[in-house]
Amino acid sequence: MNKKIIGRILLALAVYGIFVALVMTFYDDSPDQMKWKDREAYNRQFIAKVTLDNFTFEQALTQLGSPDITEARMIDEVNYQVMFYRTQHVKSDGITTQDECTFLLFVNGALKEVGLGNNYPEQWGIVKNHVSVKVSKNRPIID
Repeated sequence: MNKKIIGRILLALAVYGIFVALVMTFYDDSPDQMKWKDREAYNRQFIAKVTLDNFTFEQALTQLGSPDITEARMIDEVNYQVMFYRTQHVKSDGITTQDECTFLLFVNGALKEVGLGNNYPEQWGIVKNHVSVKVSKNRPIID
């Protein structure tokens, strides 16, 4: 009788191990499916690891999912795209605002700046500080 019980316990552990392995292999945990607290923590941890110029706009969409807020502008054939991802809870009002986010600034698809959403200058002021490759004599871009 002891051999039967031990056999069943070992069988149950083996089935459980196979189940865990299958879930870990095939379950795709998307940030879009996370609860807001989990997504904030995931976004904070992921954004802390990205490096400028080595992270692309497409990678951001794949790894972080859709942004909470996004803005885009093209100036002198240079594409500026800003994505805001929620990284901190400020107020329980059901609306995600810039002060609850971290921004990622992409220039022509490459990450150039990262910062807290409340430090993001109004009316694209951050773009004025970037120099366009097409602009002569490295003059700043002006709105």
